Amino acid sequence: MTRAKGMTAVAGALLASVVAGEAAAADGDREAIESVIRTAYVEGVHVKGDPALMRKGFHPDFRMFMLRDGALTTITLDEWAGRIEKAARERTGPAPQIRAEFPLVDVVKDEAVARVEVHRDGKHIFTDYLSLYRFADGWKIVAKIFQSHS
Repeated sequence: MTRAKGMTAVAGALLASVVAGEAAAADGDREAIESVIRTAYVEGVHVKGDPALMRKGFHPDFRMFMLRDGALTTITLDEWAGRIEKAARERTGPAPQIRAEFPLVDVVKDEAVARVEVHRDGKHIFTDYLSLYRFADGWKIVAKIFQSHS
């Protein structure tokens, strides 16, 4: 084997190792992001209506952006958590059956976006795009835009 071929083989092995390491890190990030979303958003908002669960995974400066009739409005975490808590208190009957799918989780270093398809009692109700940042205490949801299917 010539020296050039040997260097090429070493460089290729190093590149494969780096790519495999990045893929493993990305898989770990995806799992952590999905966990935060399942706990804070799916369970906290849709299943239990529990602001304490929401606050575990949403950043305090979170904003939800809503487009209605061409006008963009925002809702803070405190406003949304209050609405969720009120709705949970007023709910009668069993909790809805919620299923969430994650067709997209895209991570670049400490930033991520996740597409979440939410189904309630078998009906597709929301397509959500959640933006997250990695903080010292883990991934936090910082923003949401969505499409209602109801």
